Amino acid sequence: MSTPSGADSLEHSHAASPPGILLHAPRHYDLQVWLATGGREAWLRERILRFARLAPGEAMLDVGCGTGTLAIAAGRLLGPAGKVCGIDAAPEMVEAARAKARKAGVEIDFQEAPAQSLPFADAQFDVVTATLVLHHLPRPGREACAREMARVLKPGGRVLAVDFATSSQTHGGLFHRLHRHGRVKLSDIVDLMTGAGLTLIESGPVGLRDLNYVLAAKPEAVA
Repeated sequence: MSTPSGADSLEHSHAASPPGILLHAPRHYDLQVWLATGGREAWLRERILRFARLAPGEAMLDVGCGTGTLAIAAGRLLGPAGKVCGIDAAPEMVEAARAKARKAGVEIDFQEAPAQSLPFADAQFDVVTATLVLHHLPRPGREACAREMARVLKPGGRVLAVDFATSSQTHGGLFHRLHRHGRVKLSDIVDLMTGAGLTLIESGPVGLRDLNYVLAAKPEAVA
């Protein structure tokens, strides 16, 4: 689950880097997740996995996996017959995620890669998640990310995107003083998914702060 971070752990990419904001401080990241959720990270994680409609044995990719908490929870849910991969553009996050997975005794394939260029072949996953990732990307990056998620999805597979609906500049509190995140309106997320060739299943508020979710599916292959 990617999340906003303070200025000391943000890096605006240069021309040779993937567009968007990279986060490089795992400990600070985990603190920001706690602040962003008001201490309800476990509740949000369970809700996200419920929205994704995961079934044992499926293959899932977590885009912008951060320190790997969501991917590890998914791995437990999918069981030994399932497969979970996670990607993040920051090597520090990938290293922290691998350490968490080892400690948890869950086998997850974490890789360093940008959301706009996923290192997987076409039609590899039943589910792809992107939690608090899109607001880190400029619009062209969001569109590229959506296309890539659709590309690696199996026919009939699902994409779940979760993000903030309003700018943190309109809110108070410690979390919002530490970081001013961007926003992605619900209608914009829907447009990104349908623009990538996916079909909307459902969308709406997550039930925490101003988070929204969009669940979309890749059309079944025509015989």
